[in-house]
Amino acid sequence: MIKLAIDLGSSVTKIFMIGSGIVLAEPSCVAVASGTDVVKAIGEEAKQLIGKTAEYTTIVSPVFEADIVNENMAAVMLSYFLKKIEIGPSRARKTEAVFAVPCGASEELLDKYYRLADACKIGSVRFAEVPFLSAFGQNLMLSETNPVFVIDIGGGCTNIAAFSLDGIIAGVSLNIGGGNIDSHVIDKVAESFNLKIGLLTSEKIKNTIGSLYKNDNDSMVVNGRDITSGRPRSVAVSSPDVYECMKVFADKIVEYAGMVLAKLPAEVSASVWHGGIYLSGGMAKLIGLDDYISNALQMDVYVADEPQMAVILGGGAAIGNEDILETIRIDY
Repeated sequence: MIKLAIDLGSSVTKIFMIGSGIVLAEPSCVAVASGTDVVKAIGEEAKQLIGKTAEYTTIVSPVFEADIVNENMAAVMLSYFLKKIEIGPSRARKTEAVFAVPCGASEELLDKYYRLADACKIGSVRFAEVPFLSAFGQNLMLSETNPVFVIDIGGGCTNIAAFSLDGIIAGVSLNIGGGNIDSHVIDKVAESFNLKIGLLTSEKIKNTIGSLYKNDNDSMVVNGRDITSGRPRSVAVSSPDVYECMKVFADKIVEYAGMVLAKLPAEVSASVWHGGIYLSGGMAKLIGLDDYISNALQMDVYVADEPQMAVILGGGAAIGNEDILETIRIDY
């Protein structure tokens, strides 16, 4: 039996295979001929086309804010990724997979994942919530009496939860992530520099000079289109120029984390305060985010060694241990 963990992210899809580790991490996007379902590129090749395609090519994101919004393209994309790791339909039928799903995933969403797995011919499917998998991916000590507090921030979804092996005590899944920052950066550059930039450029700005330290002053040259003249132009963008884009995002995370903390029973609250906050997801790497959250909530914050891989590594730990998986799986 082939055992997989699959994290179908809004930005990146990751797959872990027992015996091999993480075998795939590719952008969750598909390039199609406009007005059709004819696929032109998938994954990394499709992402490189963002903002560069002619009108007859459309970039589709089958997963948006942790929801499968295009089931057909999601199945095409996942089937392609499975084939890349040498799992065609016949091997897929002998495959057991655990999917990472948002905290408090609805039955409707689980139905979509189940139909997706069926379309990809995956033989056996189970589901586990992101906070649990993040904790296992960070090698946190979980028991029924030892609650932990995890914030996992991805490209399109943020999961915040306090939980133990007995279950989630309080938690929430938000449809905000790194993609929101990218959109704000595009608007900010247009407003400040009269320059239109694309998603790939805004993502690079966020990852390179985006910072929640007010005194940071790194800069980079970006290329775009002058909004007035329509001609290509370059400008130097610095950390302070986009600081507010980072702050608005961080403040929203802090707000909802505070709401989750406020729902905890006194004993759990005391234990969580002592243990601190464990931060994972690709956006955990945003410069200064850990200190910003720590100062705002007056709690210690620990960033995972490989924050963007914590959930999929936890999925690998779960699919490889029946006792763990049986404890944390969602009944479907």
